[in-house]
Amino acid sequence: MSTRYPSWPKKFADGYREEDCWRGETFGGMLRERAKSQGERIAITSGEISLSYAELDHKADRLVAGFQRLGIKKSDRVVLQLPNMPEFFEICFALFRLGALPVFALPSHRSSEINYFCEFTEAVAYIIPDTYTEFDYRTLARKVKSTVSTLRHVVVIGDPEEFVALTDLYADPIVQEQELGVSPGDVAFLQLSGGSTGLSKLIPRTHDDYIYSLRVSAEICGIDEDSVYLAVLPIAHNYPLSSPGVLGTLYAGGRVVLAAGSSPDEAFPLIERERVTITGLVPPLALIWLEAISSRHYDLSSLKVLQVGGAKFSAEAARRVKPAFGCTLQQVFGMAEGLVNYTRLDDGEETIVNTQGRPMSSYDEIRVVDEDDYDVEPGAVGHLLTRGPYTIRGYYKAEEHNAKAFTLDGFFRTGDLVSVNESGYIVVEGRDKDQINRGGEKIAAKEVENHFLAHAAVHDAAIVAMPDEFLGERSCAFVIPRHQTPTKSELKKFLRERGMAAFKIPDRIEFIQSFPHTPLGKVSKKDLRQLIVKKMKE
Repeated sequence: MSTRYPSWPKKFADGYREEDCWRGETFGGMLRERAKSQGERIAITSGEISLSYAELDHKADRLVAGFQRLGIKKSDRVVLQLPNMPEFFEICFALFRLGALPVFALPSHRSSEINYFCEFTEAVAYIIPDTYTEFDYRTLARKVKSTVSTLRHVVVIGDPEEFVALTDLYADPIVQEQELGVSPGDVAFLQLSGGSTGLSKLIPRTHDDYIYSLRVSAEICGIDEDSVYLAVLPIAHNYPLSSPGVLGTLYAGGRVVLAAGSSPDEAFPLIERERVTITGLVPPLALIWLEAISSRHYDLSSLKVLQVGGAKFSAEAARRVKPAFGCTLQQVFGMAEGLVNYTRLDDGEETIVNTQGRPMSSYDEIRVVDEDDYDVEPGAVGHLLTRGPYTIRGYYKAEEHNAKAFTLDGFFRTGDLVSVNESGYIVVEGRDKDQINRGGEKIAAKEVENHFLAHAAVHDAAIVAMPDEFLGERSCAFVIPRHQTPTKSELKKFLRERGMAAFKIPDRIEFIQSFPHTPLGKVSKKDLRQLIVKKMKE
């Protein structure tokens, strides 16, 4: 097993092949097959631009030749920092065919993260837009290139200034993928972990394991060639990339519609115009859409599935989706490291509203354990461990961390606190660190947040720990009001009347207009904790 790219032990890899999980497909081969079967059917829609499967396949081939001219070869790392645009797919599939590894950065990353990604992976190239949301990525590229010795090329979509223009790289194809030596077991790309602290760890995903996850996701989500997936979240993130996301849609031969932003005023007209059938949101965005729909007058009848994932969606909010949108809510709970859970489209309302789904694959193994790694009683809350045909066996170049993040028999420690019901469905109770220890009494933040969301005047709530000399920690609730701001005493009275234990009622309530978010769109509780510490000092 490589310490740089940890992989599955031979016994497991052979088993996954025998069980038809890993079918020996590569991303380059997948696109080639879709180009043959789908031809001129549209693969990507972005504004007025449409790209057919055949065109995408041809452009990827031409970019392979251009990247080869730059000297990019198999196993080279290329940091890719692009918004939702068609070139993302052309570049990715070209790198997949070449055997070079995209490193998926997010548009919101800046010099600290990008410098780290380039340096840590010894990247040879960095691919960017010229500007996006009034930020000039070329300025960032100059800074990074001056400090990372391996970085030979900066490729720019738009005005390149002194760098390489992407448009200059499209050339006549030279060789086929098979001649480049790309095999299904190779690492296809490096993805970012969704950790809330420190710089992201890098996740090696192979053609075999990731394509398997696409295939199963597409089946569970009912994706076929008539499906239209709207991408409103940054597509470099695992959830909109593969659950089933943009790549799962392309695997099934459907159509991807790219949105420049996620607001209802941008997304709702696209749903109407493009007859979108499925899209994926994170909980804060779902709440915004739920608030907006009553005052917007678009035809959203084509929408069959609204996915919500990336963080736990409260039962109170989940119950509002079907009445508001007239479509099926699908809860998604997963991680870039592997395991993905879905509520099924034919599940009953209580399952859809109150759980975060069950593992998508019959080959997913899960354990729920206590602090000493002993299995907890059925239905009890514990730490989620998992392994399977698309869950990694280790992070990139992280041998010391891997020893802590994985058990000796290969189970990944997800960091999630969950319970599993009698039907095998998971209920997310929080994160290891999303828990307040108030003088020995443990408070699960999600539980309290769900109670807040039942109040008619509360739009959203987030519970965090604040330091306390006597108890160690006390709890603080940050509340976004809907229209009229309730009083703090009114909210505490409401919580008491819902039968909450006194120690769970927040010690402090702060009203706020919006939550800070991580680059992946999740509520940044780290920032909220820093904010309350600052307020306590004032």
